[in-house]
Amino acid sequence: MSESGFNLCNLPPWVIASRHFNEHPQHLEIQGVRLANRHFFQKLDAMESAAERAEAFNDYMSVKYQLHHWQSHTETARKSLKNSYLRFLRGWMMDATSVEGAVLKGWVESRMGIPPSFHKLPISGIHAGEYLTYAIDRTKGSARTNAINAQLDLLYEYCQYELEKAAAGKTFYRLFRGTNDANDYQLIEAVGKREQIVRLNNLVSFTDSEERAWEFGDTVWEIQAPRAKIFFFDKLLPNNILKGEGEYLVIGGEYRVRRIMCTL
Repeated sequence: MSESGFNLCNLPPWVIASRHFNEHPQHLEIQGVRLANRHFFQKLDAMESAAERAEAFNDYMSVKYQLHHWQSHTETARKSLKNSYLRFLRGWMMDATSVEGAVLKGWVESRMGIPPSFHKLPISGIHAGEYLTYAIDRTKGSARTNAINAQLDLLYEYCQYELEKAAAGKTFYRLFRGTNDANDYQLIEAVGKREQIVRLNNLVSFTDSEERAWEFGDTVWEIQAPRAKIFFFDKLLPNNILKGEGEYLVIGGEYRVRRIMCTL
């Protein structure tokens, strides 16, 4: 699927989705988010502990989007406020083709300009019936909460902040993905016997554990994920409240994948 001509980033969609970017990444920034929340990020600079910063992020999101006031509103408003970004992350981890999954893919499409290539079924283009199914799910999910895209903007920028803080100078993360349908991915180029360039969905789950990746399929791929394209990882939030197991949500595009051979 071709990229959208519009996004809210400092680089165009075709660059962000390209194999060249994934192998030679640049800084990504969602327009205006750091600036609009500059006092919050300055506050984080004064904190030495990642756990303390995570609690500060949780509190900031709660206050900024009134997530802690959900009980004092009407039933409709309560549902909207209670269904925060955490609801959508949990929904994704349960089922990436859910309504919650559509909302996260929609965030990538609106911010990065990369539309999804799969949601319940392969999506061949923005005029396909399958795209309409995704768009309906995205609309349903977005109606469930308060300013969800703005919440996800902050989540991404906070994730990038923490990755930069934790490992200054680290550009790539070695991640793994298990799949049972490796042949269904769009093959861009066969690089070698075990390496190829494939087009991944606009948001994809990986894990930092090769052993865990085997639990999800009979084929395991290894990638070098650019730091700039890591949207979220499960240890980012306070006390690991999502209880993931080394999960990373990575913004998609054309990736070089290496097939891992099973040693069992």
